[in-house]
Amino acid sequence: MKKIFKLAAILCLAALSFSAGAKDYLATDFGAKADGQTLNTASLQAAIDFISANGGGRLILKGGDFVTGTIYIKSDVTLHIEEGSRLLGSLNPWDYVRDPDAKWTSMVFSIKQKNIGITGKGEINCRGFQVATKGVDYAHLGLIKDPLVLDRLQEAKRPENLHFFKCDGITVRDITLRDPASWNQQYDKCRNILVDGVKVDAKSYWNNDGIDIVDCSDVVIRNCDFDAADDVYCFKSHSKDGLSENILVENCRGRSSANGIKFGTYTLGKFRHFRFKNMYIYDTYRSALTIATVDGASIEDVEIDGLTSIHTGNPIFIRTGSRRPGENPYMKDIVIKNVYAEVPFDKPDAGYSYEGPVEDLPRNVCPSGIQGIPGMPIQNIRLENITIVYPGQADPDYAFRGTTKAELEAIPELEKSYPEFSNWKELPAWGFYIRHAEGVSMENVKISVAGEDYRPAIVADDVNGLNLKGVQISQPTADKKKKQIVTNNVKNYKNKK
Repeated sequence: MKKIFKLAAILCLAALSFSAGAKDYLATDFGAKADGQTLNTASLQAAIDFISANGGGRLILKGGDFVTGTIYIKSDVTLHIEEGSRLLGSLNPWDYVRDPDAKWTSMVFSIKQKNIGITGKGEINCRGFQVATKGVDYAHLGLIKDPLVLDRLQEAKRPENLHFFKCDGITVRDITLRDPASWNQQYDKCRNILVDGVKVDAKSYWNNDGIDIVDCSDVVIRNCDFDAADDVYCFKSHSKDGLSENILVENCRGRSSANGIKFGTYTLGKFRHFRFKNMYIYDTYRSALTIATVDGASIEDVEIDGLTSIHTGNPIFIRTGSRRPGENPYMKDIVIKNVYAEVPFDKPDAGYSYEGPVEDLPRNVCPSGIQGIPGMPIQNIRLENITIVYPGQADPDYAFRGTTKAELEAIPELEKSYPEFSNWKELPAWGFYIRHAEGVSMENVKISVAGEDYRPAIVADDVNGLNLKGVQISQPTADKKKKQIVTNNVKNYKNKK
């Protein structure tokens, strides 16, 4: 943990020293026009190339709207957009490049560069809804080759706002990122990243993630506020030799019609040494926190300290799976503490554009889950100082899941499925469902259910080492004789009041 906080200080000092010595250049001096109509791709790229070749500095956009297709930020260049000014994406899909190294499409790229940045209180707006729908039109005409699954172009063929690939020393500060056509900002195989004070409004098209950190190391994300159609703070690995480590996320907010904080879904490499502090997730369709490894990745040493989850479909979902033959994922040493969560009975993202699908909702509200797979248990999970308020109202006449040995062991494993808590539709607990795990500790955990619920609070199945201390269960509508903790195939079980 000390290494991560030392990293945060180093990144901040490096960003300040780089910006302090930078020379400023106006985009308009290179022929760019802030009229919201002129395509400025060539002039902006010429400016960036000149600044990089002449000792570095800031390219300043001010005075209006600068329209562009794909541009590439080069080493020692910071793109600075002043308040009231915007970098707008061209509405023509042909003005965007699918980079051969990154294998994605983006409005702003940086490929294998050093000491780069995007700053200012202005806005980057790809106008992605219009670009993406035009791309679909061209695909229907046969001008763009694409399978059009669900009648939308593949993610990598739609422009993101930002894409950094194999860069070292990135600062993105204070900017607003709006309306990408695909993911919003992707950092792939990069090092030494600072994302600070960024605002994201990315809910106008499919796959609008807030931020994607892919196989990156030494990352600080802080003081950000994201509203996204898809996963908000998303950590992935696209290669078996990939490594994500030393990552700190703190003092951030997020809303999603998918997940708030998510590891996955692509999880091929290694994830280690993650810290999340003072996180706030709200109006989120799926889980406030999802930690999943389903493609063979290892995930270890993750700590969440301070998470408020208000009006989210599920507070905590921890999952291993095996959707790639021959791969053996594992997860261990996860600490989740100081959490307050409220789960609604109704759809938590109702009314937002690009809502999560109604048909995927469980029929009764699902519990938080720690769910491994046979032979590959999740190891060493510690939950401390957690309060979760559930709505209850589960109806056994509508949908039933029992807790006999036979009924519990008949619950499908779904180890090859996409990792979402709602896949099971019905689970046999209203609070926590724990399956295929070793070393689960719950201390000062308080769970309550407001309405009727026929299910017990906690179900543990195939667990070695279940240690409960100070666990408080409240269900005012239940008979006092109701058994709220059900175990099956559980060894080394302790429950201290």
